[in-house]
Amino acid sequence: MAETINSGVAALKTLESWHVDHIYGIPGGTINNLMYALDKEQERIKYIHVRHEEVGALAAVADTKLTGHIGVAFGSAGPGATHLYQGAYDAMADKVPVLFLIGQNPQGLMNEDFFQEFDEDPWFNDPGVYARTVTTAASLPHVIDEAIRRAFAQHGPAFVTIPNDLANKPIPADGYYSSAANFARPRLAAPTDDQINQVLELLKQAQKPLIYVGQGAINAASEVMTFAQKFQVPIITTALGKEIIPYDFEALLGSAARVASKPANEALPETDLILFMGSNYPFAEAMFKPNIKFVQVDTNPQVLGKRHHTDVAILADVKQTLQRLIALGEDAPASPWYAANVANVANWHQYNDDMMNRDSGDLRFEPAFKEINRISTDDAIYSIDVGDVTQNAVRLLKVNGRQPWITSGLFATMGVGLPGAIAAQLDYPQRQVFNLVGDGAAAMVMQDLATEVTYGLPVINVVFTNLALGYIEDEQEDDGQEWFGISLPKTDFAQVAEAQGLTGITVSKISEVKDAFDEALSISQSGKPVLIDVRMTNERPIPVEKLTLDPDKFDDDIINAFKQRYYAQKLVPLSSYLKQYDVG
Repeated sequence: MAETINSGVAALKTLESWHVDHIYGIPGGTINNLMYALDKEQERIKYIHVRHEEVGALAAVADTKLTGHIGVAFGSAGPGATHLYQGAYDAMADKVPVLFLIGQNPQGLMNEDFFQEFDEDPWFNDPGVYARTVTTAASLPHVIDEAIRRAFAQHGPAFVTIPNDLANKPIPADGYYSSAANFARPRLAAPTDDQINQVLELLKQAQKPLIYVGQGAINAASEVMTFAQKFQVPIITTALGKEIIPYDFEALLGSAARVASKPANEALPETDLILFMGSNYPFAEAMFKPNIKFVQVDTNPQVLGKRHHTDVAILADVKQTLQRLIALGEDAPASPWYAANVANVANWHQYNDDMMNRDSGDLRFEPAFKEINRISTDDAIYSIDVGDVTQNAVRLLKVNGRQPWITSGLFATMGVGLPGAIAAQLDYPQRQVFNLVGDGAAAMVMQDLATEVTYGLPVINVVFTNLALGYIEDEQEDDGQEWFGISLPKTDFAQVAEAQGLTGITVSKISEVKDAFDEALSISQSGKPVLIDVRMTNERPIPVEKLTLDPDKFDDDIINAFKQRYYAQKLVPLSSYLKQYDVG
């Protein structure tokens, strides 16, 4: 008689062949047979019991972002499935391959309006690149394999609905296989010399060029910096691309718009040429001048020319393209434009350092970021939540090019910091991991602090408590509206942490911050998670999208009021450096 294998076990072995070593979820009656298979396979694939399916879904998305291997989460039929939806759309928006396994009633009870039953495939067709219900036990491993290939090939989430009875049947042991070893990504040809020469000619003509890089340049940091210095072109990154270029690179202007830095926002209105590399920046239409020269390099033909009229569009890898530009181009002479931007970056860094080094007054967020930078290891991983903490992290984390930085990008899901940190610590158990979050987002997922305890994940959780949804509060101010609906109740997050088995630490004074982070570091190094509740003022971070510093545009009273509110007495507008370096 032919040998057989349990269909649920075969499904998990397919996941293992794609380098999956853990899976998130919560058990339920319609996914019990997959749970029984996980019990049998627990030496090879670890079940992570989260406290909410949304946390598992977001953690799975983070797994893929951090490792390049497929992240996996599951939910049972009905509410277990719908709770995965947030992670599904987060993956869709950020173009992240991820696999969601959905429980369903046994086939004999489907289409009977049975308990927790609904037609799941249509629900997941919108965010998913693939959504199928398994119809035979023998096909279960194949459908999962297909889903993973589709997720990688089409850069998005895939969904497999599994009727419970089909995950616990004998199937032929030699009747299924995995294509993991065969999967390959397309390799694009290098740009032609003609394309490279067109770009080089535009560079020669430009007086104020910028290179704008996104995640498509994640493996090209050295080339980006060499290009910038060779051709005297300052660098802007997307917020999601913050980890690519070291903070201390002289001409790194930061990111633009609101989750952004002052130098980037000041340079964009001045530029006459943008080299748009590996990015589909969603605010481009609002931030880029329409009448400038524009070069775009991307591996996705769908985005070429999408965000701006494009003079040269190159379907190619960013790294290869930069290498060709560097090889074929001549060194540019010293550029006043480049020098002015370097000076502007230095002034911006000094402002941030001054804010982080404040030793008097009420506690703000900056001194905590000073300590995060101080205790961070060279390969620390930062999981950043959504809100004011995102823009503060973009400005203040002094990343070195070897420290991954993840958040929810286009969908901007609040509550993403904790799931990302759980994933990071599971993926890299020997590395230091931070979860940086505001009090609004922390309250959404704080039940899963217990997951860190359960699995011994020594995450350093930092909650910035200002008792308000500060990011939205600032929008209401800018709209001229009375603040409404943005206040948060006072929550003792240190006690919340203690109740779940973590060590909780509270700070409310600048003088307490250093010792608190030293203690947190020690606890984390002992293998245990820790939470610091930073109880700070609700002062607005400096709005770099609404700078009021340029004497050519504002009168002295307005400038002085802006400087007084944001402690910006030493901040200098780019316009002053342009005059100093005689940039026309």
